[in-house]
Amino acid sequence: MIHKVHYLPEAEAHLVALYDYLAAEASPKIANDYVGRLIGICESLSHQPERGVSRSDIRPGLRTIAYRKRAVIAYSLIGDVVTIIGIFTGGRDYASGLSDWS
Repeated sequence: MIHKVHYLPEAEAHLVALYDYLAAEASPKIANDYVGRLIGICESLSHQPERGVSRSDIRPGLRTIAYRKRAVIAYSLIGDVVTIIGIFTGGRDYASGLSDWS
């Protein structure tokens, strides 16, 4: 079964902010490559949505997947829809903010 991948506005904002930061600090190419790989991981969840780690201890139905120990993609799977909740980088505390997410 192929699942639909949907991004919450907050997740889209995280990707834009990450791109802007990397483009300014490194280069637009590096920013494009890194953010592109993160989006690729998100999109790959359409085929294997349960491969992430269950984090129901934070929020029922929450799953996370790490990228290079520097980013965490938080998402949920409901029916045939994978919802990307946020992309957290640089050791940001995602758990406290996601415990209130609904």
